Amino acid sequence: MAITKAEFSKYIKGFHFRELFNEMGWNNDRTKQPIIVDDVAFNFNGIAEKSGFRIFICEPAPGNKLPDKATRKKIERKLTKLFQEHLIIFIDEYKREQVWQLAVRKAGSPTKISETLFSLSQDPELLYQRASGLFFTLDEEEKVTIIDVTQRVAENFQQNNERVTKKFYEGFKKEHTAFLKFIKGIDDQIHMDWYASLMLNRLMFCYFIQKKGFLDKNKNYLQDKLKACKENKGKDKFYSFYRDFLLALFHKGLGAPEHAENLEVEIGQIPYLNGGLFNKHKIEKTFTNIAIDDQAFEKLFIFFDQYEWHLDTREIASGKDINPDVIGYIFEKYINDRAQMGAYYTKEDITDYIAKNCIIPWLFDEVKRNYPKAFAADGWLWQMVKESGTDYIYDAVKHGVPENGGLFDDLPAEVQKGFAP
Repeated sequence: MAITKAEFSKYIKGFHFRELFNEMGWNNDRTKQPIIVDDVAFNFNGIAEKSGFRIFICEPAPGNKLPDKATRKKIERKLTKLFQEHLIIFIDEYKREQVWQLAVRKAGSPTKISETLFSLSQDPELLYQRASGLFFTLDEEEKVTIIDVTQRVAENFQQNNERVTKKFYEGFKKEHTAFLKFIKGIDDQIHMDWYASLMLNRLMFCYFIQKKGFLDKNKNYLQDKLKACKENKGKDKFYSFYRDFLLALFHKGLGAPEHAENLEVEIGQIPYLNGGLFNKHKIEKTFTNIAIDDQAFEKLFIFFDQYEWHLDTREIASGKDINPDVIGYIFEKYINDRAQMGAYYTKEDITDYIAKNCIIPWLFDEVKRNYPKAFAADGWLWQMVKESGTDYIYDAVKHGVPENGGLFDDLPAEVQKGFAP
């Protein structure tokens, strides 16, 4: 029988991890292992084990806070060399905060670090969703393998991400339908449907960059601008968020290499984003009198604000996180359904290949051409690579060949015959 949330909460808030995992069918582990990162020693105490998969507590030295994310990544990398499959629970000196860290490894994909934060002031709901699925029964004891344990841990710590993705997608479809009702000036349903998709895609992109402070250093940029537009409405006044602000932001701000001086007051400090998303679209050129009521954006922003938006995929999870992977899922499911409209979504395996074999090499060539000092033998670039451990080495080539051994010694005999001279 799985552990209840009340029992789980009691263990977690008391920092009684050994007792928690014993309750969930794990074996005791007394492994002790010091790890030194940047001349700071971190002590690891094993508290539970199942078929070789270990759970460690990392306690900081007295006076030290939780290690930051970059340090936690270095710690994980060093611990992996000693214990391949593990979960780390970082705690602070005063036992007020926890970070549950798991390295999720998939064949053919880079390792992803999943982290879940908990503090005593929070409800442990998200952590309970993830950790309570790690329960093992007595019937499983003899047949469970480390592969089974690793898979179960990874699935439970990723299942919330999948749930959030699907929930957001269902909400996105409803918001798209609702948004259509506010569009005026397009008399063709196909074009109206496509334009609604374009507007939602633009606004989702803006949500990512505003949360990074890239839109006039304001993390609530769109919401504040909508509020300002509403305040400018009154007797003898009319200020449309869509026509007077958004179109200027898109076409004369984000989509323009140089912003007109008189726009600085309206849109603030805005980056130029080349790529075409914010250029004037064919639909906007064809239908010149498009209007969208402010109410459409009020409703849409309420939906967006239910989630936390991150440009990277390694942020500490809150249970309501939207990152580029989620948007990729939206494009794959939603855009591909509209192939008859000339819209297609390129999946991750293809874009990954293009990025690694075209975009990244081009960027390196350009940097080397413009800043050759960075590539000097004693430059920062090679020093950074030297200190990066195995970050830039594919998992498949990390092991090398045995010392004094042949290149093909670890291959089956029948395979080795094929390499005979």
